[in-house]
Amino acid sequence: MSIDVTIWSDIACPWCYIGKRRFERALAEFPRRDEVRVTWRSYQLDPTVPDHDHRSETEYLSQAKGIPVPTVQQMVSHVVEQARGEGLDYDYDSIVVANSRRAHRVLQVAKVADAADGGHRADALKESLLRSHFVEGRDIGDGEVLVRLAEEAGVDAAEALAALDSSEMEEAVARDVAEAGAVGVRGVPFFVLGGKYGVSGAQPPEVFRQALDLVAAETAPALISVDGGAGEACGPDGCL
Repeated sequence: MSIDVTIWSDIACPWCYIGKRRFERALAEFPRRDEVRVTWRSYQLDPTVPDHDHRSETEYLSQAKGIPVPTVQQMVSHVVEQARGEGLDYDYDSIVVANSRRAHRVLQVAKVADAADGGHRADALKESLLRSHFVEGRDIGDGEVLVRLAEEAGVDAAEALAALDSSEMEEAVARDVAEAGAVGVRGVPFFVLGGKYGVSGAQPPEVFRQALDLVAAETAPALISVDGGAGEACGPDGCL
């Protein structure tokens, strides 16, 4: 039986990348990791960001949040330090401020392709989008960048290009955002494990592992014996 993990996340979210790494660390030590099926869901922290913005990330955050630049710089320093602890080299001076909506549409078409053949394009694309934005300073609102990243993740280039302004993929993004509201998501990353346990934020790996173990215990088969004893069976040491 598979263990479903649904993750609401935005591309322009530094804690989403950190949270992804921490979840992956927990998953790497989880005995049933091959049974875990991750589904990425779209979420936007700020849908009002222009497709292309001339401001620096620090200027944008200061104006959007209404807080002084020195305070933003302190916040950024903390995030950069936390990211470094997960092996991520954030470069806030190079971040290109852009609306993430088109990127989410391309992620949706990657999910459609995965559903058809059980692939992992969406996860690969999510990783490359986050890295492109926070580490490499690439423009996640640029169509050429998005199509190239999608193709590298295994998505058909023509399908990725069509997804950029697709009304169908836009509806899929909107459904994800609406469902987030319905389940009470107020910030990202937000993880739902086994359809019932929610983990909010970039928690330490041990928190994710605890949630995984809890779901695993509930999905493990129950052992039933008619007379209350153990029946004969074969194991690594032979048959008894």
